[in-house]
Amino acid sequence: MARNKNYGKQLELPVETGVVQHSWNEGRYRIALIYPNTYHHGMSNLGFQTVYHLLNQRDDCLCERFFLPERDKKTQLFAPLISVESGRQLKDFELIAFSISFENDYLNLPIIFELANIPLFAAQRDDSFPLVLFGGVCAFINPEPLADIVDLVAVGEAEPILPGLLKTLLQTNQPRNAVLKNLAQQPGIYVPCFYTPEYSESGEQQVVNAEDGAPQQVQRQFLADLDTSPSRSFIQTEATEFGQMALTEVSRGCSRGCRFCAAGFVYLPPRERSLDNLLDQVDSGLCERQRIGLVAAAVADYSKIQELQQGILDRDGQLSMSSIRLDALTPDEVALLNQAGHRTVAIAPEAGSQRLRNFINKGISEEQILDSVHMLADGGIRNLKLYFIIGFPEEEQSDIDAIVALTEKISVIWRESGRKRQQMGNLILSVNPFIPKPFTPFQWAGMEGEKSLKKKVRFLQSAVSRIPNCRMNSESLRGAVLQTFLSRGDRRIGAVLPVLAAGGNLKQLCRKANLSLDFYVYRPRDKDEFFPWEIIDQGVTRDYLWNEYQLACREKTTLPCFPGCRRCGVCNDQVCCC
Repeated sequence: MARNKNYGKQLELPVETGVVQHSWNEGRYRIALIYPNTYHHGMSNLGFQTVYHLLNQRDDCLCERFFLPERDKKTQLFAPLISVESGRQLKDFELIAFSISFENDYLNLPIIFELANIPLFAAQRDDSFPLVLFGGVCAFINPEPLADIVDLVAVGEAEPILPGLLKTLLQTNQPRNAVLKNLAQQPGIYVPCFYTPEYSESGEQQVVNAEDGAPQQVQRQFLADLDTSPSRSFIQTEATEFGQMALTEVSRGCSRGCRFCAAGFVYLPPRERSLDNLLDQVDSGLCERQRIGLVAAAVADYSKIQELQQGILDRDGQLSMSSIRLDALTPDEVALLNQAGHRTVAIAPEAGSQRLRNFINKGISEEQILDSVHMLADGGIRNLKLYFIIGFPEEEQSDIDAIVALTEKISVIWRESGRKRQQMGNLILSVNPFIPKPFTPFQWAGMEGEKSLKKKVRFLQSAVSRIPNCRMNSESLRGAVLQTFLSRGDRRIGAVLPVLAAGGNLKQLCRKANLSLDFYVYRPRDKDEFFPWEIIDQGVTRDYLWNEYQLACREKTTLPCFPGCRRCGVCNDQVCCC
C-alpha cells in the first residue's frame, strides 16, 4: 500500500508477486512504462508485462509502471500520477514509453501529460523533459494520430527493437535532436519530426517527405523465433480481468486471412512456440496460479494444442482459452475443455449468412458451426458466447436476418442439450460494428452510418429477446465511430485530442477544427489513395490487399493463398498447396 498526502487518505495498490524494483543509486537508465488506462486493464495486457520483463532483466535499465490514475468519486479529481514501484513522478525518468493496444486510449494521453505537468506536444518539450516513445500494436497499425505528440515510435514487436534502441539511448551527453537522428536510422524506429506531411487538394495526407536521411518507409520488426523470449504473466495480481490465471502466449499471427482483422495482417508471418517452451512457461505459471490462460490470435490453430492442453492437466493445472476455432474443434478437445472446468466457451461465426462469411473470408460453413455447437453441447459446456459483426461492406438486411436464423438454430441445439442434462445454459450474443482497419483488404471501405447501425442493433435486440435463454450485448456505436476516427486518422487528429479528452463532442470538434468526420470515417477510398499509415512497411503488399478487396466485392469463393499461410484459400486444406 502506497501513501500520498496529495490525494485523500491513501492511494491503494493491490498485492502483487513478481515485481522487480531496482535501486535508483546504480546508474541505470530510467524508463517509465505507461499503459494509458486503469491498472485493471493494463495488468491484463500480456504485451505490457513482457516489455516490463525485457527491460528489467537488463543490468543497465530500470523500468517502473504507470497507469491512468483512479478518479475520486466525490471530487472528480485524479489520484497522483506516480509509479507503482517507487512512487516517483514521470519527470524523474529519462524515457516515457507508452504501450497502447486500443485507439480509444489516446484520449487518456492529454490527462496523463497534464497530471505530470509535461507539455503534450513534442514541439513544446526541450531537453529538460524525458523522451516520449509510442509502442504497442497501435503504433504499427497507424502511428500518425500521435505523430505530433510523441518523439519516436517503435514499429513492431519489442524483442528485436529494444536492444538497438537502448544502445543509442544509453550513449550519454548527446542532445535530444542528435539522439533522434541516430534513432531514425535504426530498423523499426520512426521519428515523426523528420517527416513532413503534405496534403492533396481533396484533403488526404498524400505524401510524407523524409528528412535528415530518414527512410521513406519504416519496416515493421518481428521476432522470428518466439522460443528465444518468453511472454507470460511475469507479475501476478488478482486485481485484473484474468487475476485467477497465469497467462501464456502460445503464438503470434494468424494464417486464416479474415479480411476485416488487422491482427491477422500486422503480425505476419504466423509463428508459434515449441511445445517444450510452452510447458516450461506453464511450469512457471503453475507456481503462482492453478489455471493457465492460453493467449493468441488463434489459440486453437496451435499445431500441438491437444498435447499442450493435456500437459497442463497432467500437471494438475486448469486451462482457459480465449476462444476456439470452429473448424478445428474435435470431441477430444471439448472433453479437455470440460475437464479443465470451462463453463462458457466463445465462438465467432462473425456473420449469419454464408454469402457474407465468404465475403469476409471466414472460411467456415453453417454446417461446421452447427456441428461445433452440437459437440460443445454434448460435451457438457454450459454457456455459449457468439461473436457477430454488423455493418460489413455489401451487407444487406438478409444478412442481418441470417444472424437471427442462425442463433435460433443454435438455440434449439442448446436447449435440447440442456433438457437432457437437466441444466439449461445461456446463449450470449456479442454484436459489434465493423471498423475498417488499416493494413486490411477492407482499408478502402468506409464505416456504415451510425443511424443505419442503430436500426440494425434495435432489430437484433428485439429478435434475440424472443429467443429463450438468449441475450445480446453490443459495443457503444459512438465509441466505435471514435475508434474508426482515431485508427484511420492523420496528423491533424492530434490537435483535437485534448478537447476530446475533456469530453468534447466529436462531430462538433471536427467542424470547429475544419475536419470532416465523413472524410475519416464513412467514405470509401479510391484505389490509388495514399494512406497516412503507409509510412509503415508491413510486409504485405498494397496490391495483395487491393486484390483481396476486389475478390471480396465480386463475392468470389475461390481465394488465393494468404501470404505466409499454412491453410490454402483455394482448397481450404490445412497444409498450404501454393
